[in-house]
Amino acid sequence: MMAATSSRTPAPRDGLARLWQGFMTGRVLIAFALLLLQMVLTINNIKYSNQGLWTFALCVAYLAQTVLVRVVFNPVRPGNAFARQWVATALVDVVMFGMLQFTRSGTLTYLPLFVYPVLTSGVLATRKLALGTAALCTLILLGEPWLTGQHLDAQVTSGLMQGALASTGLLLVALLTNQLTHRLQQAQAHARRTQADAQRSRAEAQIMRLINERVIDAMPQGILVLNEKLQVRSANPAALTMLGLPETHLLASLRLTDQAGWIELVDVAKLTFARGAIDHAEINVTQRSRTQVHLTVNTQTTSSPEAAQRPMCLMFMQDLRESEAKLRTEKLASMGRMSAAVAHEIRNPLAAISQANALLQEELNDPMARRLTGMVEQNAQRLGRIVDDILDVARVKEVGERDESDALALDAHVRTLCQEWADQHQVGTRLQVKLSADEVLAAFRPDHLRRILVNLLDNAARYATHAQGAIQVSTHADRATGPVLLMVWSDGKALDQGVQKHLFEPFFSSESRSSGLGLYICQELCHRHGGAIAYERTPRQINGSTQQGNEFFISMKRWQHTANAPLDPDADTSR
Repeated sequence: MMAATSSRTPAPRDGLARLWQGFMTGRVLIAFALLLLQMVLTINNIKYSNQGLWTFALCVAYLAQTVLVRVVFNPVRPGNAFARQWVATALVDVVMFGMLQFTRSGTLTYLPLFVYPVLTSGVLATRKLALGTAALCTLILLGEPWLTGQHLDAQVTSGLMQGALASTGLLLVALLTNQLTHRLQQAQAHARRTQADAQRSRAEAQIMRLINERVIDAMPQGILVLNEKLQVRSANPAALTMLGLPETHLLASLRLTDQAGWIELVDVAKLTFARGAIDHAEINVTQRSRTQVHLTVNTQTTSSPEAAQRPMCLMFMQDLRESEAKLRTEKLASMGRMSAAVAHEIRNPLAAISQANALLQEELNDPMARRLTGMVEQNAQRLGRIVDDILDVARVKEVGERDESDALALDAHVRTLCQEWADQHQVGTRLQVKLSADEVLAAFRPDHLRRILVNLLDNAARYATHAQGAIQVSTHADRATGPVLLMVWSDGKALDQGVQKHLFEPFFSSESRSSGLGLYICQELCHRHGGAIAYERTPRQINGSTQQGNEFFISMKRWQHTANAPLDPDADTSR
């Protein structure tokens, strides 16, 4: 049976707690009805006055006890302390109703009230206690005719039969109600276990979903989920990085058609929706910073048995730059070692040839002979430059290794370098400088920037016309936290597609007199600072007219202060 405690803590709102409150409220109503009945009987003098007042006081005490139990006591689960609740409820009821039955007069009977404590014990107590309550009621009902003297009366047999029948009914009520309550408790326990299992399953599913999200977020492979309108429904950080977007970009407004540089990705998605999964496709994606990324893509479509659910495209993207860089590094490492060894072996004989040619030139007076020695000197110098370039390649670190970058005031350094180069080459108005990244610090070493910019300017001067503004240098800061761009444009002829494909490969050149290492060294220096260099054909304004030209642009990271990084925006560019 559920025990009662005097704590004012609210009872648990389960089935048995509600039954407890219902039965206790019923006791209060029965006590109030008995009190009203006794008031009516006392006022009408149906009972003797002394007996009536005593019964009235008993009903008042019973009402107070029922209200106290209803308000103060809270039910707890059945346990060893069930006797306190039984004493405070069922036993009190049986004693109260028995006393009223013993003191009744006339034909008034309180027999129906005995059903209530039996029913309460059958629902809220154990079977033994319910049967015990019914047995106690039986003793009262069978003993009442003898104690009141009815055994001398001719109606004793009738009273005993009535008590026996009522007792049998009470026993049946105790058994049936207890059995129904037991089954109700079993059903509630089963429902609680089912609910707990469901909650545990939902919690496990939530944990697995979080684990899957973290695994997907940590994957180097980019994952995009698209609908038929090419709207991005989900994307992991790697995919956003490949698209040139920040990891915090809002996906609700992102479509593949938003950027012109994603056109090849759009074509793959449309082909997937039209024909099904694509196992392998190689595409190029141009980011907002104008950096081109080479990707491999494979796609799948998701379908639902529900007709209302439209298919989705699941796209897996792999950045080929890492694998290509690794392969290039391995290839160049072996080539660099061999080239450095050959260059060292060439440098000594080359120095001897140059020195001997200079001595010979001093002794010759014949113009033809001096012309031949001039050709020897010119080619020796060219060969020396090639050797120097090969040794520079050997000194460049692997792509994965990074130099410490300085806080470079980009506009100030570019302006200084362009002025020095223009004075040295006397280009005049051919060179125009348009800088728009004022007060922006780039993460780059000044001497590396000098080498890259001078190389690009030399190439531009070689192929550009002599028109005003034929060579243009500009800077641009894309966003508050985005990359910084340095562009070198010239109005030369467009490069062939075959040349563009191998533009940054070592030892590749469209001219026989070039070593083919200049742009490769520029690319390696950019990689050492987490940047990139690329080429595209773009239009610019020259003397009020739009003209197509060749543009090399460098994407540099913004400088972020660290404990070991030097903060020297005015550092000497000749370092």
